[in-house]
Amino acid sequence: MARISGVDLPNKHVNIALTYIYGIGRSAANHLCEITKIDPNRMINDLSEDELSSLRKAIDDNYKTEGRLRSEIGLNIKRLIDIGSYRGLRHKKGLPVRGQRTRTNSRTRKGKKKTVANKKKA
Repeated sequence: MARISGVDLPNKHVNIALTYIYGIGRSAANHLCEITKIDPNRMINDLSEDELSSLRKAIDDNYKTEGRLRSEIGLNIKRLIDIGSYRGLRHKKGLPVRGQRTRTNSRTRKGKKKTVANKKKA
């Protein structure tokens, strides 16, 4: 099993397996295959140590991944909260940040429905 950027990659095609690394999507994985001249349809376990080391080097040189990326994103959100921007307040309250409607939908951000007990009319 190949280990790149602290992630054990499954034995899948190279361009798919690279997407298991936080910060690398499909287009970035295909770009990495182009840079290192590795066939994207080869399996990860078929790669030699030289090819794996060239992949590691290309990732380190061109992309922020895993811990570095997570901490940068966290600091960006913390900065928005500290300066009191609208986006920061939405992050703090756990509501959608990018202008989505909240009257219906947005259950992912708001969590499970909280129903209020009915008041009986006299």
